[in-house]
Amino acid sequence: MDGNNTFYHALEIDHEQCIGCSHCMKICPTEAIRIRGGKAYIQEHRCIDCGKCHETCPTKAIYVKQDDFDNIHRYSHSVALIPSVFLGQFPTEIRVSRIYAALKDLGFKHVFEVESASATYAEAKRAYALTHQDNLPLISSFCPAIVRMIQIKYPSLVDNIIPVKAPLDITASYAVKVLQEQGIPREEVGLFYITPCAAKIAAVKAPVGEEQSIIDGIINMDSLYNRVLKKIKEQGKDYVFPLLRTPRLSADAILSTLTNGERRVCWAKRSYAIDGIQNVMDFLDKLENDEVEGVEFLELRACDQSCAGALFTCDNRFLCGERMYARARKAAERERNGEMPRDREMDKYKDYLIEQAKAQPAEARSMMVLDEDIGKALEKMERIDKTKAVLPQVDCGLCGAPTCEAFATDVVCDKADMHGCVFYRNHLQQQGRTTPEQCTKCMTEIWGPDRIDDSK
Repeated sequence: MDGNNTFYHALEIDHEQCIGCSHCMKICPTEAIRIRGGKAYIQEHRCIDCGKCHETCPTKAIYVKQDDFDNIHRYSHSVALIPSVFLGQFPTEIRVSRIYAALKDLGFKHVFEVESASATYAEAKRAYALTHQDNLPLISSFCPAIVRMIQIKYPSLVDNIIPVKAPLDITASYAVKVLQEQGIPREEVGLFYITPCAAKIAAVKAPVGEEQSIIDGIINMDSLYNRVLKKIKEQGKDYVFPLLRTPRLSADAILSTLTNGERRVCWAKRSYAIDGIQNVMDFLDKLENDEVEGVEFLELRACDQSCAGALFTCDNRFLCGERMYARARKAAERERNGEMPRDREMDKYKDYLIEQAKAQPAEARSMMVLDEDIGKALEKMERIDKTKAVLPQVDCGLCGAPTCEAFATDVVCDKADMHGCVFYRNHLQQQGRTTPEQCTKCMTEIWGPDRIDDSK
């Protein structure tokens, strides 16, 4: 079961900025957005915080919430949990140790790279797979947008999601364990995740499979990148920064957040790594229709090029990937020379961390909650089918819903009026069953008075 019964959403709409252009409505993969009164509104039970609406909004009316950066100063031991993709944002001439030094100067007492836990994460998934061969294909829990999408759009596949916490949570548990062994009380430790996307904010605020995340705060990657870059520029080229013990991760750990990152080290004989939310949906449609057989593991990521193409990245996803591969090649060379990667230091805590990584199974959450009463829900489903039958099936969006099917559902659930369909309304006009004034009133309710103004 999910420890949290509600979805937290990191995405919000500033209606002062919104112009009701409907770009967000058309691109949303779960049909979560409607236009009412000339403004966009998010249906929270459908939203998965993938951020596609944020990317496409021409007026930047859709924004992403984050915690106040100054919260890090509330803890005597603030910890920056950074993903490798964060380091991939910086030009190659800026060394990792320089970035770590800037983070320390900004106020972080400790820095842990999230991918330090990638080997532990892989082992926890492998252990689960050995005893759950009846649930194939097993689906990675790494991408929270994908987990949420499966919960609401593909509920028949929720049992295929591996109930293992993401590397972020494992690394956070490791950081707390290490600091507590140094005599630092938990209440003095503040864990702050530097997130590349909105879905991971939601995953921390309302985690699937656990009551509460141990993460204390979220900082958007793009905002921290600007702070770090500014700090490095202020220090100048002649700045003598302290030599810090930065983690030398394995090549596999560095690349684990990119596409194929999990698949390259997984146990499965046949597996797929699929990125881009539309590509994932196309594949899951086939999987649900029993058109795909013999697959043991699926690595599914919502963003193109996985985390390198996430919402808060600051540079081109391909350039970021290139830098990460260059770093991985150096790591592989060190390993060939006999140098043990420092992410293996977690091995002494392996049993503890694998236990901490266990999560409760995800549960299905239908995005079409028609009624608590199953009889009434079935009746509404029948009414939706009948309503769809009289609609034109052109998905024009003029009703303020993305598709005719979504509009039919809204009508049956008393969230829209049949008069909102221009084709249906034209039919009524031909029969003399409505008036121009009624038509104007209906369009005004959807698109606002500014667009339905005869004086313009």
